[in-house]
Amino acid sequence: MTVMQTTQGVAAGQDICSGPPPRHPRPDGQDRYTISEVVTFTGLTAHTLRWYERIGLMPHVDRSHTGQRRYTNRDLDWLVFVTKLRLTGMPVADMVRYAELVRQGESTYDERRELLESTRRDVLARIDELRDTLAVLDLKIGFYATEGTTR
Repeated sequence: MTVMQTTQGVAAGQDICSGPPPRHPRPDGQDRYTISEVVTFTGLTAHTLRWYERIGLMPHVDRSHTGQRRYTNRDLDWLVFVTKLRLTGMPVADMVRYAELVRQGESTYDERRELLESTRRDVLARIDELRDTLAVLDLKIGFYATEGTTR
């Protein structure tokens, strides 16, 4: 079963996998966030943000005249997407590869799509495993519910 088969009534082309985009704390043009503000907004740690930058997962982050990182709304959007990729179980190396492809531009669309399609297949396989596991749990719960009422 595919996502499309389970989303009857959803308009064609509508992205059902993402919720509404998060509201940015500041409008574009006034969007200069410190690392502590980004920690609060994203739930990521400062250590994780620095690590993402160091391994090339986070694009270049601007700095203030004192060397302090200054994130933008675009950076926040990227971090939301990266967090979703992490939830899929995508290996960090693949996430870094995806980030490199994004930086290379539109000529990499096919390779990016292939990477995301591979991840999607992995996610669907995990969903199937979880459904099987849930069915076993439901059977056990049902067993104990009926056994408990007969005593």
